Amino acid sequence: MLLIYSHTGSARLLYICSFIFKEQLGLHFSLTIDSEKFKAHTGPKLNYSDLELGNNAFQIKNHGLLFEKNIQTQTIECFTTNNYKAFFKIENSDLPFDIFAASFYLLTRYEEYLAHEKDMYGRYNHENSLAYREGFLNMPLINIWIKAFAERLKEKCSALHLKFPTFNFLPTYDIDIAFSYKYKGLIRNLGGFLKSPSIERVKVLAGLAKDPFDSYDCLKELHEKKQLQPVYFFLVAEKNSQYDKNILPQKDAMWKLVRKHANKFTVGLHPSWQSGDEPALLKAEKLQLEDMSEKVIKKSRQHYIRFNLPEGYQRLSAAGITEDYSMGYGSINGFRASVASSFYWYNLQADENTILRIHPFCFMDANSFYEQQQNAQQTLDEMLHYLSVCKAVNGTLISIMHNNFLGTAKEFEGWSAMYEQFIAQAQQ
Repeated sequence: MLLIYSHTGSARLLYICSFIFKEQLGLHFSLTIDSEKFKAHTGPKLNYSDLELGNNAFQIKNHGLLFEKNIQTQTIECFTTNNYKAFFKIENSDLPFDIFAASFYLLTRYEEYLAHEKDMYGRYNHENSLAYREGFLNMPLINIWIKAFAERLKEKCSALHLKFPTFNFLPTYDIDIAFSYKYKGLIRNLGGFLKSPSIERVKVLAGLAKDPFDSYDCLKELHEKKQLQPVYFFLVAEKNSQYDKNILPQKDAMWKLVRKHANKFTVGLHPSWQSGDEPALLKAEKLQLEDMSEKVIKKSRQHYIRFNLPEGYQRLSAAGITEDYSMGYGSINGFRASVASSFYWYNLQADENTILRIHPFCFMDANSFYEQQQNAQQTLDEMLHYLSVCKAVNGTLISIMHNNFLGTAKEFEGWSAMYEQFIAQAQQ
């Protein structure tokens, strides 16, 4: 066990120590504010203070963030150490920066609680973020810090037995436009045909061709072949809107699609855009998906990655969601929370830990195609980068794909083959 000393107790310190030591290093720890107890301890110990409590303890002098009670603008000055970025620099310490305070700042999305400009969809703009401005958005910086910290800690506390997590790849899918033509009804299809005449639409509706967005059987075969356990998130808004365009849940075809996937894989809720304006819809959609799937729904990912802190996560918790997969950007790929590991949401506004588990993603096909203007080969290169950096830190790579990208639609030609190529390398 590792004994950690700080001059005073702190919910923030307990939270980040639990993440770093318990979850990332497989290490039991105990916090104490008793300096005499700390000095008398003969096992591994870490001094998180400015006090001199013996040379046999690993020491990290604290920045102060973890002992504050409010949310305020922090002075952030990045520097480079061991070829990676860091901040909250400290002198005369066994680490050149306060890894606990810096990790807490990034993991809790502290900057998203401060005044900021939103993007066109009312979301936190990625250009505001420290990770984007300082050029480490494409790196799981917290995991990198922890790995380097563990090496330094082991040098001074050789008796410690560390157990790192193992790399994991989790493919996830957002089903928000289940079919391109099928099951949309006469009026929607007629309007679509008049706007953009298509022989393909006629063939699909006549039963002479497969719907171009129907990639479900191919994905099922791929997952079974590669022994993957994906998560499918279904949009089940009871009515369509500007941003909610899925097949309505009242349709028999949508029921069958959800039930088919729920019987084989894990399913979660894709809360509609409308639910962001009308919170009561969130619970209704959750109940709807539970009825369709005959499963208790605990997982979610926001449609358009539309959420703000803390309100977005508070709504999910109130609706009975315990695991959310929205931590990423809907405008650029990368590590929004600078981490490739799941973690509990810490509500900074209430200054307390919660039971809502956050599963961050670092890649979404729509970002690559629409926002970053990449082709299939460029996207494969990007995905392989995330695969490499996640493997290097024993992290979890969560990707988001949409069924329409992986079907036969001409605009996404080559994407299905690219994805299969990536899966093959991810499983090596």
